[in-house]
Amino acid sequence: MIEKDTVRLLRECDAGAKMGVSSIEDTMEFRLSEPLKNILENSREQHMEMNKVINERLERFSDEGKDPPMMAELMGKIKANFKLVTDDTDKAAAEFITDGCNMGIKSLSKYLNQYAAAEEYSKDITKKLIALEEELARELRGFL
Repeated sequence: MIEKDTVRLLRECDAGAKMGVSSIEDTMEFRLSEPLKNILENSREQHMEMNKVINERLERFSDEGKDPPMMAELMGKIKANFKLVTDDTDKAAAEFITDGCNMGIKSLSKYLNQYAAAEEYSKDITKKLIALEEELARELRGFL
């Protein structure tokens, strides 16, 4: 049971980290202020580093991880494009990314509870990813 829950939890973390990178990259295609770009670039790098750690852990279980659901990515791109083209770019970007952070926090918290038998190291990875999302949302409040 421990291994099964561990792999499932890590897969969800993998999908979440990938979704975070994808959303940030989609947002950075638009003209943003330099301070916002710096925050997003830093968070993108942190998400990529977390994804590397997650994938290294998944390799120990001979698992390839999980990609975000295609529909979620597509809807995210559509929402980002619409909001960022029609609204104040920095504000719209902050709203879009904050919404994504909140969804990520909610989902990862749910999976952390659902896969309670997972090994502690994997739970710690999940908690770090949640903390990363919380910190990004906090940093973006000044742009809302």
